[in-house]
Amino acid sequence: MTITLSDDARQLAALFETETEATVKDCLVDEEFDRVIVLIKTGEMGKAIGSGGEHVRQVEEQIGKPIKLVEDAPTAEDFVASALAPAAVYNVTISENDDRLAYVEVADEDRGAAIGSDGRNIDAARQLAARHYDIDDIELT
Repeated sequence: MTITLSDDARQLAALFETETEATVKDCLVDEEFDRVIVLIKTGEMGKAIGSGGEHVRQVEEQIGKPIKLVEDAPTAEDFVASALAPAAVYNVTISENDDRLAYVEVADEDRGAAIGSDGRNIDAARQLAARHYDIDDIELT
């Protein structure tokens, strides 16, 4: 699957890689929530965040927007669970009937974290899952 980045997203991805030395797999400029969503190569989240969050904070200060970091994963199920972090995800089932849906079981106490403030977290997960795994929607169960 080919992922197309906007010019802004390409520039932000390059800046993020330069500042953090983490590999950016995808970058979205989210106008609705005025933030940047960055997909990080598997195993490089610590590098992206930095000690005490210093790396991501430095880039946020430079661009004047918050950054949502998501770590890549090898399967659609693992990817959706990663995108909904910090929520505790028990299980992800991908249904491939008419639409490709991800049904996600989360702990009751983590539903709010999975959804995020004003739906920010689940929105980011939906956008990335659609781009990388052709998932039409994510539903919490």
